[in-house]
Amino acid sequence: MNAARWWRFLVTCHLSLVTALLAGCAEPPPYRQQAYVFGTLVEVSVYGVPEDRARPAVAAVLAEFDRLHRLLHAWEASELQRINAAIAAGRTSEPAPPEVTALLADAAAWSAHSDGLFNPAIGNLVGLWGFHSDTFAARLPDPAEVERLVRANPRMADLRIENDRVASANPAVRLDLGGYAKGYALERAAALLQARGVQNALVNIGGNIIALGRHGDRPWRVGIQHPRQPGAIATLELHDGEAIGTSGDYQRYFELDGRRYCHLVDPRTGWPVQGAQAVTVLVRGGHAGTRSDVTSKPIFIAGPAQWRRMAARMGVAEVLYIDADGHASATRTLADRLEWLDKTAPLAVVE
Repeated sequence: MNAARWWRFLVTCHLSLVTALLAGCAEPPPYRQQAYVFGTLVEVSVYGVPEDRARPAVAAVLAEFDRLHRLLHAWEASELQRINAAIAAGRTSEPAPPEVTALLADAAAWSAHSDGLFNPAIGNLVGLWGFHSDTFAARLPDPAEVERLVRANPRMADLRIENDRVASANPAVRLDLGGYAKGYALERAAALLQARGVQNALVNIGGNIIALGRHGDRPWRVGIQHPRQPGAIATLELHDGEAIGTSGDYQRYFELDGRRYCHLVDPRTGWPVQGAQAVTVLVRGGHAGTRSDVTSKPIFIAGPAQWRRMAARMGVAEVLYIDADGHASATRTLADRLEWLDKTAPLAVVE
């Protein structure tokens, strides 16, 4: 099975696991729909309202996902691509939708907060590694070209946003919001569902999940994908307003000469991260969806020696970190909530 098929298989397993967990409850099953957006499978589950109300609410969410896909796509025609074309040509973009420029400003703030490890400006590097495609080949880029792009040092701080026009003095900037858009989409989904009277729902975008309310008389229970095996490495209950985000080297990758190269590129080196298999964060409160998506990336990139420092810097107290050798560690606040399923690999608890 090639990497792209294995990734889709793992995502399907994850969604199937969530479905199985919900079906195992004694209450009636939720209304559920799936789709394929943002390059991954998405699933929306609604509990406690009749199907004739649930169906249009979920349809509105899936339509919103499609809108965001077309607005923020990193390599197909989109508003983001029009901005990228202007930057590459040394021009100021035409006015963009205020929603887009607000997202770029927010992403720039998160990038600064992460010491640049979360860096949506390195789209050229991601593309150079072949990940600006739905299918990708097992092929290394020219190391000299990688080094050139690293030296160009594209940063979100290079952006100038004024009157919804975007420019950059650094033509090496190419925007890729792949580490932000799914989290933002979770928040949009939650708002749309609540506006339509849905108070109990679970939205899953390829393992980035937000919970609303409960599943009957109990919280929603979800699985965390095992990075090397089908199925879950752990499960946990998600309470109202909580979200989890996972970054992993098993989602989009290729293997060459026994080495795995994933789509998560370290902006300091220009090479895919090698020190971790997966990071899962649990957050709650305002903008939980966006924070769950954004914060997992710099923690993943920071590496085994620095992930706890980066988690603290990003304001995340509940983290599961699985290193390159498969050793799993969790902060105590998250470990206390996990049901650990991998009996062959114990979970270490860190303070």
